[in-house]
Amino acid sequence: MDDLAPIPGDAFENLPSRPPMSLRAGNAVDSYETAPDFDAELDRVTPEYLEQNFWGVAHLDAVSWQYYLPILMAHALRNIRNPGSMAVDAFLASLRPPDRDPPRFAALTPAQEQAVARMLDILAFQEDSAWKEAAMIALEEYWAPGAIYRDGARQSRVD
Repeated sequence: MDDLAPIPGDAFENLPSRPPMSLRAGNAVDSYETAPDFDAELDRVTPEYLEQNFWGVAHLDAVSWQYYLPILMAHALRNIRNPGSMAVDAFLASLRPPDRDPPRFAALTPAQEQAVARMLDILAFQEDSAWKEAAMIALEEYWAPGAIYRDGARQSRVD
């Protein structure tokens, strides 16, 4: 998998040591429960944690989403042939427009954007990927050059 690594060594070096909202807290919010405080043991990231708390991805604020981004990217690549991964499915959905307010996508550095695009390229174009369609949609909508919504958003700001 090392030859597929989309994450440059320094792309995510300035992330906080813990997210403001954990995936477990986001999962609780999705169930209309009170978000629990971060707990280093309960929120220890494992593949099981990601799969158990996948509903939480949709509820993460921009900083928390950015914190989990390299973790979810690596999880997606490890599960490239696993169409049953709910964490990968939720993660890929989070890469589709519209961006949020405050923005998630616009908060990324150029190196982070490139890492996301590279990961999506791998998921979209590796022959045995179970995530081709979802990755291609995300690329077409926002992450690839000439993407539908990214260029439209830029154009409207220029006008």
